[in-house]
Amino acid sequence: MKQFNVPVGYRSPLITAVKQYRKQQDKLKKDDTPTLLDMGDLQIYLARHFGFCYGVEHAIEIAFTTIQSNPGKRIFLLSEMIHNPQVNADLLAMGVQFMQDTYGKQIIPFEEIQSDDIVIIPAFGTTLAIEALLESKGIATAKYNTTCPFVEKVWNRSEQIAEKGYSIVIHGKPKHEETRATFSHAAAVTPSIVINDMHETSELAKYITGEYTSDGFYEQFKGRYSEGFDITKDLIRFGVVNQTTQLATDTQAISDYLKSVMIKKYHLTADTIDAHFADTRDTLCYATNDNQTAVTGMLQTDADLAIIIGGYNSSNTSHLVELCEEKLPSYFIDTPERIISKSEMVNCNWRTKELNTVTHFLPDKSPVKILITSGASCPDAVVEGVIRKLASLYQVEEQVDTLIASF
Repeated sequence: MKQFNVPVGYRSPLITAVKQYRKQQDKLKKDDTPTLLDMGDLQIYLARHFGFCYGVEHAIEIAFTTIQSNPGKRIFLLSEMIHNPQVNADLLAMGVQFMQDTYGKQIIPFEEIQSDDIVIIPAFGTTLAIEALLESKGIATAKYNTTCPFVEKVWNRSEQIAEKGYSIVIHGKPKHEETRATFSHAAAVTPSIVINDMHETSELAKYITGEYTSDGFYEQFKGRYSEGFDITKDLIRFGVVNQTTQLATDTQAISDYLKSVMIKKYHLTADTIDAHFADTRDTLCYATNDNQTAVTGMLQTDADLAIIIGGYNSSNTSHLVELCEEKLPSYFIDTPERIISKSEMVNCNWRTKELNTVTHFLPDKSPVKILITSGASCPDAVVEGVIRKLASLYQVEEQVDTLIASF
């Protein structure tokens, strides 16, 4: 896989050593057990896979190269390039201006953009309408497009099944940048609708089967369907794709459920299922899948708590927290500074995004066993920073350097 030029400040000697060692020992990625960092009273278990993915490194390289190659030019990002506070803060410090917030609220009007400005499209992609607007102003969108290749894979898959007469059901968070972009691309070629979770899937199924009359659909799913969408005929034949950072198990469950609804409604068999339900295969990105699988493997370890590191508006990171908290106390932080002392830390509720101070999060025992992972947009340097902060609380920070040399 291609290697990208990522600023050295985002790298970590410890994490690089661990990842290289695991790659050499497990080239086929069959071993999902975590890596033990044994520091005596403190034992940290690092997930098999975590941190920067292909799409994030691809986006960072394009963005930083663009800035370095265009001194004096005004450079804009449509929104946060990735959901990581450190990276976005660095871009702002280098003079990049964000045009929209995470939810699409305009910060800088498009009217202020001039043809000699640079506008970078973030890793999540953008809508066809915004792309067309930028191009009408003479902006070279293709030159500074950091859209993740795995997001584009979902768009391509949607187009492929649309050509065969299928509508599209998108499993995604309706307000997320990627979902908005995917919906735009899908809706341009076929009737499309966004569903957020299994509850909404169940509700949608009742309109498909006729249990609910069509009248209520347009209010219940307002803002989620393409223009001219007809619930009485546009879900007779469809396929399911997803926001690439959703929980793989959730997407699979939604797809399986809707497939079963269609089988029952139309009395389908294995030979006739494709008459009403498209085989979209898994459109989850490889990194999301690897990170979630690694967390499942990590959770087999007998541990006291888990710490998950990443941006608070990062969808893929939130899902890692969701997986961990099913098994043991789990804490969501974005920087090492959230850990204040052995008895105090600032935790983020992954559902509400509210911050709250947690006391006595580290048990009074020896050794303390902590599971650690991070989201796909979290720099390895931040993970090492968290490990060093924990090590300092147990007066074993010098052992981190010893561990680097041991791999």
